[in-house]
Amino acid sequence: MRSFAIYMAAALAEIGGCFAFWAWLRLSKSALWVLPGMAALALFAYLLTRVDSTFAGRAYASYGGVYIASSLLWLWIVEGARPDRWDLIGAAICFLGAAVILFGPRPA
Repeated sequence: MRSFAIYMAAALAEIGGCFAFWAWLRLSKSALWVLPGMAALALFAYLLTRVDSTFAGRAYASYGGVYIASSLLWLWIVEGARPDRWDLIGAAICFLGAAVILFGPRPA
């Protein structure tokens, strides 16, 4: 459960950080948006190091499903576009895959 909470916090930091760049470059917001964006992306990288995983690649791979689901929540809550059934089915498949990667049995 701790890993899931860290992944959720990491997703919020990553999506928020990337959105800051999106706002600057695509929505013509001030370049000052980049500063909190960079801080959020640094927080994202730090948070991924807190996940209980022996290997970085496995931590990143399992994070992918959480990122996808969180991105769709961002789409809905922040951008006001409701995910459709295909978005939700795809996110569920990815989330299941992430759980298999993270919690699958490993030889000692």
